[in-house]
Formats: sequence, C-alpha cells, structure tokens
Amino acid sequence: MLKFNIYLFTLVLISCSAGSQNDTNTEVTENGPEIQDTVIVEEKMYCNDDVKVGAEQTVAYFSKLEGKRIAVVGNQSSMLGETHLVDTLLGAGLDVIRVFSPEHGFRGTADAGEKVNNEVDEKTGLPIISLYGKNRKPTVSQLEGIDIVVFDIQDVGVRFYTYISTLHYVMEAAAGQGLELLILDRPNPNGHYVDGPILNSDFSSFVGMHEVPVVHGMTVGEYAQMINGEKWLPGGIECSLEVVSAEGWDHTKFYELPIAPSPNLPNMASVYLYPSLCFFEGTIVSIGRGTDTPFQLVGHPDYKIDSTGLSFEFVPVPNGGAKHPKLESETCFGVDLSEIDLKEFRSKGELDFTYLFDFYENLGMGKSFFLPNNFIDLLAGSSDLRKGLMEGKGLDEMKAERDEALMAFKEMRTKYLLYTE
Repeated sequence: MLKFNIYLFTLVLISCSAGSQNDTNTEVTENGPEIQDTVIVEEKMYCNDDVKVGAEQTVAYFSKLEGKRIAVVGNQSSMLGETHLVDTLLGAGLDVIRVFSPEHGFRGTADAGEKVNNEVDEKTGLPIISLYGKNRKPTVSQLEGIDIVVFDIQDVGVRFYTYISTLHYVMEAAAGQGLELLILDRPNPNGHYVDGPILNSDFSSFVGMHEVPVVHGMTVGEYAQMINGEKWLPGGIECSLEVVSAEGWDHTKFYELPIAPSPNLPNMASVYLYPSLCFFEGTIVSIGRGTDTPFQLVGHPDYKIDSTGLSFEFVPVPNGGAKHPKLESETCFGVDLSEIDLKEFRSKGELDFTYLFDFYENLGMGKSFFLPNNFIDLLAGSSDLRKGLMEGKGLDEMKAERDEALMAFKEMRTKYLLYTE
C-alpha cells in the first residue's frame, strides 16, 4: 500500500485545532509566583484522527444494502482502515455482484490516460469492469441484475481529475436504469478554496464536463448533488442519490490522504501543487512524470538558468506511473517544489500561475510552447489562458477577467454543501 509522506511542523498551523497553547506551571513562593516550566502543545497539521469517512460508518448504510445486489465503483482508495470496501461488504454477507473501476484501474497503478481492460479480481473472483477502457459509462448489460450502486473513490477536488467525470457517467447510467446511487463520501484535500477559470461548455471533455472552476471546493457527495441540482444529466434527469457524509471534517480543515489517489500524486505536496501545475500537461514542459517527485518539478532542456546559476535539473525516465514520460531521457532544467512549505502554500487559497507564466516567457517559444492539439484549452476550460499568454496579458488582468463568474459560481455552490466552511 502506497503511504503518503508525513510532514511535521512545529509552527502554529491553521488546521483542526484552534491553535498551539503554552501550558505554564507556576508555584507561589514568598517572593511571588515562580515559573517552573513551560509545555508547548504542538498543533496538528491534519485532522485525520478526528475524521470518520463515509465508508467507515457501516451502521449508516449496511441496512440499505441488505438483500440487494450491489455494484461497487471503487479503486485502491476505497478503504476502511486496512480493509478494502469490497472485502468489508462481502465479509458482512452482503451481495456484491461486480466492481467498476475508474482511470488508473482498480488497483490505481495504470498510467494517466492509459486504457484499462476488464479483469477479474484475484482475491474475490468478482468481475472488474473498467470505466476507462471500451466504455466510460456503465452499459445497460453491465448494470443488469444490480439493485444499487455504491460509489467510494477518494477525489482531490480538481475539475480535470477524471474521477468526477466517472461520477457523472455512473449517475447517468444509474438514473437511466432507475437505480439508487449511494455515495460514501470522503474529505476533499483541496476543499478549502475555490479558484481558476470556469469551463466554457464548448470545451467540455472527459477532463472537464461541467461549468465549474478548476478548483471547485466540493467533495464527491457535494459535487453529485450539484450535478443533480443543476440538471447536468441528459434531459435534466436526476439520479436517486444518497450521501453518507464524512464525520469530523469541514472545509476549513486539512486532511492527509492515507493512500495515493493515483500514481503521479504520491504525497501531499503533489496533491496541493497539482491544480496549479497540471496546465503544463498541455505544453512542452515536464512536470516531473518519470521521476520520484511528479507534480513537484517543472523543467525543460531549454530553460534558461538565471544569473545566479540556480536551477534544478532532472531526467524523466519510464517508471510505474509514467511508461513514456514527456522529455524522456532528456536533461531538464527548472525548479524543484518538492520541499515547499505546505502550510504557507495552502494558506494562499488560490491557484499559482506564476510558474506557467515564467516558463512561457523564459522559453520564448510563443505558439510552440503549447502542444499542437491545444490540450491546455481542455484543461483550462477555454482558449482564454493560452491566448492570454500569447497576447502578453498579466496575471492580475487575467484573474480580473474571471472574477465575476467565479463569484457567481461560489454563490451557486453554497446550495449543495454538506459541510461548513
């Protein structure tokens, strides 16, 4: 099981506790109070000890599954402690018929964009149907004999992270067959802010299906309620939906993912940087795929080292999460963000476009900076970001252009929140 790096901080952090406290013991003497010692209570950076994810609240949903034929939509993150949800359900005598898996597969090991085939789970013998292979929406035949669908996948709260696109298609398929969808909710590690360009429907794709900003600030359960409420399913149909909320978490708290949600988000630094750095996927620049620190490096062979001579270098090579990484075997120069101060980065509560602007200007390639297929437009949700860079617009100017739409989204979003912020 892939565990995340643990980051220890002794600074006062905005987290699950109110703040660090100094407990001072005093003793009264004939000369007055005398300080004996001071005990510093260290602030917790993450609230995991206080959180009970939806899947762990078996009392809240086991009774809903009794006597029903169940399909599970899950992957390697669908865990209750050390036990997978599928094993937990089977162990309780519940009737799991089949499993559906999203991008990266049931075990979460497939490369980004890699087609995943159907298979059979070696442990349980259950059929695993890929929703990132021949079809991305469960077919009528694949749902035959099913009474209820259970969705339990750890998301990272970013529009182009495809698990919410899979959610949309599962909701569409369930609604079409009159099936109930039960979502076992989990905290959103980027749920403390909302930011970024809002998708133009003309640029809808599997890396962005709905008119939401890049960072939408919602859990899977909240997002599903928005899909229903905004009538985003075909014909305005609604999915019969129930959400088992995560206890002990809200949008002000920070949750450390216990399991990597995909191969190239191996730790919390990558999870926090991902929304800002993924735009490079639509450019000629590497963001560290094919290294031990993906989504924590930014580099290119032609990056011009500044006058101080300071520049990080790395060489992308094939590995488990990137079989054919961009700029494979080429020495790239750029920046290493793997040791950033996570508390400081989180506190900004916004996307950081400075790296994208810096590399665009540094490389001086103009149109050639972007991949010929203009994939960056699908990531950004419109052509505005790409064209703005080419037109020489500044960060503040481009941010101001999207602020009004962002404020409107934030107001609409409040209707669907299950957790305080």
